[in-house]
Parts: sequence; C-alpha cells; structure tokens
Amino acid sequence: MSENLVSLLKDLTDASGVPGQEGEVRSIVEGRLAGLAELSRDRLGSVIARKEGSAQAPKVMFAGHLDEIGFMVTMITDTGFLKFQPLGGWWDQVMLAQRVIVKTRKGDLMGVVGSKPPHILQPEERKKVVEKRDMFIDIGVASKEEAEAAGVRPGDAIVPVCEFQPLANPKYLMAKALDNRVGCAVVIEILRRLNEVEHPNTAFGVATVQEEVGLRGAQTSAQTILPDVAFAIDTGIAGDTPGIKPEEAQSKLGNGPAILLYDASLVSHTKLRHFVLDVAERAGIPVQFDSIPGGGTDAGRMHLVGSGAPTLSIAVPVRYIHSHAGIVHVDDLENTVRLMVEVIQNLDAGALSALLE
Repeated sequence: MSENLVSLLKDLTDASGVPGQEGEVRSIVEGRLAGLAELSRDRLGSVIARKEGSAQAPKVMFAGHLDEIGFMVTMITDTGFLKFQPLGGWWDQVMLAQRVIVKTRKGDLMGVVGSKPPHILQPEERKKVVEKRDMFIDIGVASKEEAEAAGVRPGDAIVPVCEFQPLANPKYLMAKALDNRVGCAVVIEILRRLNEVEHPNTAFGVATVQEEVGLRGAQTSAQTILPDVAFAIDTGIAGDTPGIKPEEAQSKLGNGPAILLYDASLVSHTKLRHFVLDVAERAGIPVQFDSIPGGGTDAGRMHLVGSGAPTLSIAVPVRYIHSHAGIVHVDDLENTVRLMVEVIQNLDAGALSALLE
C-alpha cells in the first residue's frame, strides 16, 4: 500500500496550488477520487467526496487542504524584477536564493529570489536578516515590457521549486508542499480503502482551499456538509532534528500520526480524543502527541459550523515545514490512513451519542 501512497504524494507535491489558485492540484485530486465517491465542490473550490456507508448518520468529515504556501506577483519594476506578496507563513531566513516558478497565462517562468548582496552592505546590515519586503524575483529580463511580453501580470502565482525525491532511506521523502498534500493523499487513500470495508455512517473526504490564508475553504465546505464529527488531516512539526527540545515539538518521523492537543484555533475535543486513542490501541497503530501554541488547522473552522461538531486535528510530522523542501516518512502516512479507516468504521450513531453526552 505504501507504494500507492508514494506515487500519489509525488503527483500531488509536484503540482502547483497556492491559496486561491488551487486548480492544478484540484484536478489531480478529482481524478484520483473519480469512481470512489460522489464528487462536488463548494463555491470557493473545495472538493467534497461523499461516500455512503450502511447508515446516513453520523456524517463524518475528514479534510486535508489543497493549497501550499507560495507568493503572488504584486508589481513589475521598470527593470523587470517582480515584487511579491507571500501567501501563507514564510520565514525570511529560508527564502533567499531559492528557485521559484511564476505561473503566467503564457506558461511557467523560472526565477530566483534575490536581494542586495552582502558584499556591499554595511557591517551592521550584514548582521540583520533580509526582510521579505527587500526581496524580489529575477526571471531574467531587462525591463517591465519584456516581463509583460513573457506573460507576467500582477496576481500571477509564484510557487517554490523542489521536485519530489525519495532520500537515502527510501521511506524518507523530500518535496515541496507537503503541507498539505500529505493530507490530500491521506484523504484519497482513506476513501479508496473505505470502498473495501463497511462503515456505519456517511463519510465526507474533503480537499479544502485557502487554508494557509485563514482556513477559508474549511469553513465553506463544513457549512455545506454540517458534519456530526470532523477531523483535520494536516502536518505537524517534527521535533527530531538538532536544536529542537522535546517540549518544543514532541513528534518524530516514523513514530506515527500526532494527535494535536491544542493549537491557536482548536482545543481538542476530549471524548473524541479518547475515542481515537482507544481505537488506535486496539488496532496496534502508533500515535504521538503534540501541541502548537501558534497557528491552526482546518479544524479551527470545522468545529464551529452549525451547532458545533466534535473535532480533532491529526498531524503527520514533517521536517522543515513552511520552507521550499520538507521531509516526511511514508510509514506516518500509512498509519494515519489506517487510523482514520479504523476510526470511521467505529463511528456509528451510538458512538456519536456517547461523544455528545
């Protein structure tokens, strides 16, 4: 099964899809979901896959988001350099000298993030981190007119360059956009496996838009579904690299999905958390715990729709999150899929009633 997940993740991460411009990756998701479930979209463009089980209720929603962090062209200088707006959270230190692709109406253009070189900076300036506002993108033209002739317009998407690549241990996979094509891959694989087993509910696998700029697609898709129980399938911070203390990030690659106890958008639902942990223990699926004081996931919107829904965030650990290149462990994807399939198989009307007591 891991080979299928690896192939799926390659297709998803090599595709482009910044917030508000997710069409390329959405087409891949819909193609992979065809025949597995009844497909629809909300009006922002989130994909909703409805899979009927042996009962109409409860409605169980599980969602990964389509969009990746990237940029948008905001202006072209007279000399042909591009100024940009970040889409999602970028750390200034990881941006300089990185390659990017500008998605224009005439095709893709390669570029590089540039700034004033250190050789001509004053000593005090060299000690400071270059800020995004002082960066630009060089696509190799000499004027604004030449850039426009190549197809560039304000509003064009800009995406990082990092081709999918298995590493020395092939279970370690490097790619861009792991946040959150990982979640999309897991959602697709859950629905594929649900076609092979019984489940006492109606399952809704969702690929949301615009998570990185405010959890927007989660809100509109959840309002469309009005779930009884919801799960955000996202990525978390792997704390297994030099310099990270255990209390800063607990999860490690290869040790299973992390149950997020808390983030700035959601306090995890206690009974649902216990339910998931009991299922994992019975099935022998490894899980971890983590909490993130800042940021949030789609769960932050999903639990607020209608009269509310018990909601939990399940995070696949990723190294170097929110940068051009991340690293994930394929066993963590596999165990996240296994966990969610087991959870959905056990979420019947009686289980929902117990959650709401």
